[in-house]
Amino acid sequence: MNFELPGGLALVARTPATKTPRIFEEICDQIRIRMEDGSLRPGDKLPAERELAIQLGASRPAVREALRSLEIAGVLELKKGVKGGAFIREGDPAVVTRSFRDMVNLGHISLASLTESRVLITDAVTRLACERGTNDDFDAMDACVTRTEAYAKEGNLELRRVELLSFYRQLSQATHNEIMIMLVDALTEIVLGVLARLNAPPRQDTMKVHREFVKLLRERRPDEAVALISGHLRALHLYLFEVEGGRTV
Repeated sequence: MNFELPGGLALVARTPATKTPRIFEEICDQIRIRMEDGSLRPGDKLPAERELAIQLGASRPAVREALRSLEIAGVLELKKGVKGGAFIREGDPAVVTRSFRDMVNLGHISLASLTESRVLITDAVTRLACERGTNDDFDAMDACVTRTEAYAKEGNLELRRVELLSFYRQLSQATHNEIMIMLVDALTEIVLGVLARLNAPPRQDTMKVHREFVKLLRERRPDEAVALISGHLRALHLYLFEVEGGRTV
């Protein structure tokens, strides 16, 4: 692949009040620009570290730091060996989930904000699922509820939480919209992580609500489905507030 990054890395003169980015951050920005304009695509291999340093007019340590930073961000995959190197990765929704989860754990996102966002996104997802969902999609959601019921009877809370995550993932997949799937996965996993951390006893009405919700989706009744699931999510988050004692999670 003919790989050339534009403009080099000469720093632009800045006022003292302006934060000057470090060289490795500028290298990351250059690579991201090439991804945005389509010059770099998933699976493409970057030039060797030494060649990149020459092309970018930067030191090899700066290039190495930039590649490592992009690997942590989920942009690159660094492989060792004869056929190794730095490769552009396929998009990984788990990166979004990890970022959101870290923000919650560090106290930068309140449970109130998480509740509001989840209700709003689930509203849109529900309406799309009513419009685009297939019988196979709804069958998959019903199967999740059946497994959740079985795990609840066994007292297996961990697998019950897994099935709850699967239920909302199946709902998002019924939209046939990749962005919705990614957002629902991220938000649902964060909430289930909060449930696990608080060791909160499960709400007893969940399976009943989910059964009725799927029925409304099958009947293409979006307003009623939205009202049902939104009320359920608000009640769930209020429950988490009570367990947490009103503190930010």
